Amino acid sequence: MAWDWQVFCKETTTGEVVAGCLGGKGDQTYLNWILSAWGWTLGVALSALVVALVMGLVMGTLRTLPNSPWLVRLGHAWVELFRNIPLLVQIFLWYFVVPGIFPAFKSVPSVVLVIIALGLFTSARVAEQVRAGIQSLPRGQRYAGMAIGLTTTQTYRYVLLPMALRIVIPPLTSESMNIVKNSSVAFAVSIAELTFFARQSGEETSAPVEMYLAVTVLYAISAFAINRVMKVIETRTRVPGFVAAGGMGGGH
Repeated sequence: MAWDWQVFCKETTTGEVVAGCLGGKGDQTYLNWILSAWGWTLGVALSALVVALVMGLVMGTLRTLPNSPWLVRLGHAWVELFRNIPLLVQIFLWYFVVPGIFPAFKSVPSVVLVIIALGLFTSARVAEQVRAGIQSLPRGQRYAGMAIGLTTTQTYRYVLLPMALRIVIPPLTSESMNIVKNSSVAFAVSIAELTFFARQSGEETSAPVEMYLAVTVLYAISAFAINRVMKVIETRTRVPGFVAAGGMGGGH
């Protein structure tokens, strides 16, 4: 098979090859387009990750509160709701159903609705990891905080959460990588991200192999970069000697 990588230097409307592969004076090449699509993918993924981390932290914490059964049930309901409905269905619900019920959402850009759907979907998984991180801590840490006069809120803020968040960095790394891949469903509502680009440009250029390969490489680069960043964070925040299965201890 002969590869036609010069296709990325072609102008998107005329199909003519542009010197330097970058368009100018209003022209756009497929290279310009794929870089723009990559930007949309990263923008959607990172924005959704912020939503997921905030809501996941809140709901995961609620699931471990002592003497607060209603808040615990709220956390459980949140997780079960958002993790048991397929992501694509959630995006369609936010895009088609929610604006019909709440007219104010009709003016919300579709990219914001995708960010909300993807963020809430991922927040259920983050909440599970936060819950597991908190519950992996020795009970003595909670009791110690209470013994020195800290309120429940203060105990979580100053004692439990700082430790638990360090513990769950490895699983959060996987979720951060997954959210980049899951952002591909945004093509279903015509967000011009990488998957949308690959399908559209492949049809226009009759070079789908080159387009999908290029998109695959960009997804891999994105995931690898996130993995490296999270690895650095994990290394710098690691709790020395902590044994996640039950408490603190030395190495084996």
